[in-house]
Amino acid sequence: MPASYAYLGPEGTFTEVALRTLPEAATRELVPYVSVQSALDAVRVGEAEAAFVPIENSVEGGITTTLDELVAGAPLMIYREVLLSITFALLVRPGTGLSDIKTVSAHPAAQPQVRNWLKKHLPDAHWESAASNADAARLVQEGQYDAAFAGEFAAARYGLEALETGIHDAENAQTRFVLVGRPARPAAPTGADKTSIVLWQRDDHPGGLRDLLGEFATRGINLMLLQSRPTGAGIGNYCFCIDAEGHISDRRVAEALMGLKRICLQVRYLGSYPRADMRPGDVRPPRPGTSDEEFVAAADWVARCQDGRF
Repeated sequence: MPASYAYLGPEGTFTEVALRTLPEAATRELVPYVSVQSALDAVRVGEAEAAFVPIENSVEGGITTTLDELVAGAPLMIYREVLLSITFALLVRPGTGLSDIKTVSAHPAAQPQVRNWLKKHLPDAHWESAASNADAARLVQEGQYDAAFAGEFAAARYGLEALETGIHDAENAQTRFVLVGRPARPAAPTGADKTSIVLWQRDDHPGGLRDLLGEFATRGINLMLLQSRPTGAGIGNYCFCIDAEGHISDRRVAEALMGLKRICLQVRYLGSYPRADMRPGDVRPPRPGTSDEEFVAAADWVARCQDGRF
């Protein structure tokens, strides 16, 4: 496997900035790809060791392009996550003023994060989506659009000026990125971990989602992401993307996954990996009755009952 990481390019994206915060990125060739799909496909076909892509932001929730790519196709696995605070700059060609801007561009995920600013300052500007914020900056450089919302750091890369900086509708907005590779044994638990899965219901019935969530609730497992995505099999057919606290080696998480495997049509395991927002010492202790020790003790009690030793 080549020692390279694919990422959503071109150069100058927030994705590249977040990727470079990983210590191992310094030892890999970082290769930009034109889309999330092409970056993940590079891993599937062996062109890259891993791919680094955005998966969630604090304003709009899950990045549907990434979620859909992880739901479909050959299985992939998440190994790391990174949180990056996001503010935008309005990048223009030198000499451009606000009154000159008729068209603006950025990645679709950026629009909800600058919508109010755009309405206030450029109410008549026409929005055009780009494959990434840096790609929008490149298109401005080429003269296709008048301005781009991107990171201020991208201005020098594309010969642009930051006409406005610090643009955001929501304070402390963050985007979550993940390092994705081919399936393998997950890293050892750290004590502050997250497990990601995708669930397909066996059939549509009243309380179906409650049944799925009950597997987590009865074991004291908190969920951090729950998003439905269409399966493509018709209106009303959905799968569920879930991030849950804990590691697959935790007894409560493993038993929840076993329960889901029994009742679901399909379960896709996307990995267990360290949380970027919490250190082990900050994690809340398990709810009473859900620690590994209590699961072991309960299993031992059942075994003793079966042997007549209760």
